Amino acid sequence: MTKLPKYIRNTGKPWTDADVKQLRTLAKGDTPTPVIGLKMGRTVGAIYSRASDEGISLMPPNPHHKKR
Repeated sequence: MTKLPKYIRNTGKPWTDADVKQLRTLAKGDTPTPVIGLKMGRTVGAIYSRASDEGISLMPPNPHHKKR
């Protein structure tokens, strides 16, 4: 029986529209950038680069500025 890898490896592959959509979803869910990288099979640098290109913020919301 063959073991499956614990994560997908997409390093060096072009980004698809579905990849960008997943990145947006994970970023909006306050997923830490290294975890996004593991889930998507991309390096942290690739995640930061693509997020910047797409205008996606990877910064978590500031808990001290909650709306009242």
